[in-house]
Amino acid sequence: MQEQLLRKLKFKAIPKIWIFILPLSLMGQKPLFTTAKTNGATVYFNGAQLQQGAQLNLPVGCSEIVIKNVADFINENTLQIKAPKSVTVMSAQFTKNYISEFEIDESNPTIKKVRDSIELVQKEIKKIQILRHTNQQTIGLLDSNKQVVGANSGLNAAELIKIVDYYKSKRIELDNQIEAYNEKEIKLNETLANLSARLQLKTAKEEKMSKGKLVLQIQNEVAGNVALNFSYITNAAGWKPMYDLRANSIKDPIQLMYKAQVWQTTGIDWKKIKLSLSSGSPNQNNEAPLQSAWFLRFREYREGDLDKGYAAPIALNAAPLNTYENKYKYADTVAQKEDTVVSGIDDYIQITESQLNVTFDIDLLYDVLSNGKMHSVSLKELQIPATYKFYCAPRLEKEAYLLAKIDNYGQYNLLPGEANIVFEDMNVGKTFINPEQTGDTLSLSMGRDKKISIKREKVVDQSGTKFLSAYKEQTFTYDITIRNNKKEAIQLTLKDQYPLSSDKEISIELLEDGKASVNPETGFMTWDLKLDPNESKTIRISYKVRYPKDKSIDNL
Repeated sequence: MQEQLLRKLKFKAIPKIWIFILPLSLMGQKPLFTTAKTNGATVYFNGAQLQQGAQLNLPVGCSEIVIKNVADFINENTLQIKAPKSVTVMSAQFTKNYISEFEIDESNPTIKKVRDSIELVQKEIKKIQILRHTNQQTIGLLDSNKQVVGANSGLNAAELIKIVDYYKSKRIELDNQIEAYNEKEIKLNETLANLSARLQLKTAKEEKMSKGKLVLQIQNEVAGNVALNFSYITNAAGWKPMYDLRANSIKDPIQLMYKAQVWQTTGIDWKKIKLSLSSGSPNQNNEAPLQSAWFLRFREYREGDLDKGYAAPIALNAAPLNTYENKYKYADTVAQKEDTVVSGIDDYIQITESQLNVTFDIDLLYDVLSNGKMHSVSLKELQIPATYKFYCAPRLEKEAYLLAKIDNYGQYNLLPGEANIVFEDMNVGKTFINPEQTGDTLSLSMGRDKKISIKREKVVDQSGTKFLSAYKEQTFTYDITIRNNKKEAIQLTLKDQYPLSSDKEISIELLEDGKASVNPETGFMTWDLKLDPNESKTIRISYKVRYPKDKSIDNL
């Protein structure tokens, strides 16, 4: 009966179709349980490949094996299992609903001893309760016969004294026994509570493990200890690059600390594992794109399209230097507090650059808990030669930025990521490193410099509006003043702009460019200036815009 019940419980956890494909020799066998150990992980931006292993003692013939401590979610198509030549893996299934080992395998040594002890204590408590109940019934019997009628009982005084003494002694004896039983039951209940707590603790440890399990059907030719190694890809992990940029002055090279922020929620705590970090993507589409004919067509404008920004009549805006488009979408994990950074590990990291990605193999053992928390890992410390130049675009922001320009930056295997900036021993904020650009030089923004003063003021007497028949003519004149308050000379790139027209009814004329290098296609004006200590320079620009007076321009 019990064997039949166990058999029913076992097949509840496996899809019904398995019943028809299992060998007949497996139908009456209990599954063999083992726990996987995580040996390593290759972490991608949006996933990870886990390498795990398990060992167990296999008999000859067919066996069903349940491997616990597998990630909660895996891509079953990526599952690879390595076994000795004497072992044939007939089938493999991932599940999270397989019945617990403790419910199906009563011979498990980790719990059988506790359950046997609980059973013995429960039997002792039952015996105590029976003895106490018997004594209570005996006392009731004595109490119901304690009345002795003296004159009509035929008992003399001596016999009456004997009965009273017997009742008294027996009553005391029974009460003492009941009290002893009560004390013994209290102690047994305490023991039972402790044993139950131990059982719950063991069960909690089992439940704390990941819910993922692999159910294998195996044919073994040689009895003995067998090692199984397997790997798979899970999406519940990832990493993103992070940098620390440090420079002591504009004459020194940049000290760059290359780091990674690793997170995972696989349900498995990675303990003492080897980490590899890859810039590749395990889930990307690897089909090469096919081109088709490209046909042009006119846009059909509808009412309200101009409000949405289509066919804007004039282009005046430009993105400020300190903004960027981050096209990389990392994990949804919100930044939490970072773990302790491990530094000085250059000798333990091997960087492999392939045609498609960069891989960092770390020859150290790491702990990464399954809590979604960012774990900061140092990868490499680089000393990078750089040339420094200041930059300002006062139409957008009246502050100067220090730029560090790096040549031949491809040799450093940089990846897009956020960077903390420390300049002259002060934390000046964050920037973004984007090496995926087409320029020969990588520009890193090292922060704002408050010792460079910038003003952009409208010259009122040189600006104004005129009405000419059907047209309105507006003139704009600005003076840009830059002052170097530093103790050393600086090189500064100044940028400004004048508007461009995309409508034939709007005409624009650049009146004064302040000897700038002008790009008429973009409207950008650029000056490369050298400023000595405490030197000021003023540059004047002016332009004229002409358009119909019954119309208005909303971004002029």
